[in-house]
This record gives sequence, structure tokens and C-alpha cells, in this order.
Amino acid sequence: MDKELIRKMVQKCFVQYRHEGSLPFGEAEFNEIYIKIVEQKNEEPETDLHDIINDAVYEFLAT
Repeated sequence: MDKELIRKMVQKCFVQYRHEGSLPFGEAEFNEIYIKIVEQKNEEPETDLHDIINDAVYEFLAT
């Protein structure tokens, strides 16, 4: 999966949760979220990527 596309989608998701345009964490945390997104998409290929990203961002913010 294109990592930069995922990064932009994650950024847009954070904006929905009232975070301004930049990611509220560093590259290491983004890599963790990215790996989680890719793994879930591989396990559930029929699941919409937007849904997976929203779930990952929500989980990040909730913990």
C-alpha cells in the first residue's frame, strides 16, 4: 500500500477529530498505525480502507 496515501488519509481523519493539519505524533507512531492499517486490510480485504483508518485513528486517540 502507498504509505504517503495512507499518511494523507490519516491526516484528514485527525482533522475530523479537531487536530490541525499535522499529525499529533512522530514517525515511529505513524509507522505503528500504518502497519496496523496494512495488516487489517490484508486480513479483511473487503473492508473499506477509510473505515480501517478511522478505526485506527479513533483507537489511537482513545488510548
